[in-house]
Amino acid sequence: MAEKTHQAYPTAQANGYTRSDGESLVSEDELKRKKRIKLFTYIGIFIVFQIIVMTVFGLTVMKVKTPKARLGEISVQSLTYVPATPSFDTKFTTQIRIKNTNWGPYKFDAGTATFLYQGTTIGKVDIPKSKAGMRSTKKINVEVSLNADALPSSSKLGSELSSGVLTLTSQVQLKGKVELMLIMKKNKNASMDCTIAFDLSSKMVKSLECK
Repeated sequence: MAEKTHQAYPTAQANGYTRSDGESLVSEDELKRKKRIKLFTYIGIFIVFQIIVMTVFGLTVMKVKTPKARLGEISVQSLTYVPATPSFDTKFTTQIRIKNTNWGPYKFDAGTATFLYQGTTIGKVDIPKSKAGMRSTKKINVEVSLNADALPSSSKLGSELSSGVLTLTSQVQLKGKVELMLIMKKNKNASMDCTIAFDLSSKMVKSLECK
């Protein structure tokens, strides 16, 4: 009786192609390489972003600007003058404003606002020790009394009073420190130089210019 023989046939792949182990390893290595490239790309983007943020932060928040002192609106309470003598006497209220544009408070020591006529001091007001907050303006109300008693007889006050306009100047110099992020302190002086023109006929301020 003849023996039956069974012949084995190879199983066909679904796509008609058999991938070797070597090709599988190459594919995995390529995938890992692409992942590493993507990771390094993200890291590079993050570093560039951080550099931009730190640069902007340094140029804006961490840049310390000098605070400014200015006179506010002047309200004249009294104003008398005699061109022949010559003499004048005036009282008014105003504000000394300390403007701080920094991203941190400005703490300043006590100081003085000086009022002058043609370079000669005719009056002073005290400015108490205080603080202007972050990006804010500190307003200090003051009452000022001025007269011509301290002026020399050779001054041109008589002719100026006869012209109908009295021009005075005011100066302030405050010493203080700007504080940033509770760790950085920088000395800054707030200064003021204002020119005030009084209209003698109306007994009001004609102009006020500060720099």
